[in-house]
Amino acid sequence: MGTGVIIGMSFGIGIACLIIGAAIAFFITKKMFEKQMRENPPVNEDMIRAMFLQMGRKPSEAQIKNVMRSMNNAKKKKK
Repeated sequence: MGTGVIIGMSFGIGIACLIIGAAIAFFITKKMFEKQMRENPPVNEDMIRAMFLQMGRKPSEAQIKNVMRSMNNAKKKKK
C-alpha cells in the first residue's frame, strides 16, 4: 500500500469517528435535557397559585400575572 492510501484512510476513519461521536453526543444531551425538564419543569401559573395557597393567601389573578411577569423579566435580565 502506498503512503497516500494510508493517509487517506486515516482521514476517512477520523472523520467517520467524528461524525459518530457528534451523533452520540447529540442524543445523550437530548436525553439529559428531557430528563431535566421532567424533573424540574418551568414555573407556571398553577405552581405560583399553589405557592400562594401554601403561604395561606388566596391570590388574585393580577397577583399571579405580576409574579409571572417579574419572573420572566428576571430571566431576560439574566441572559
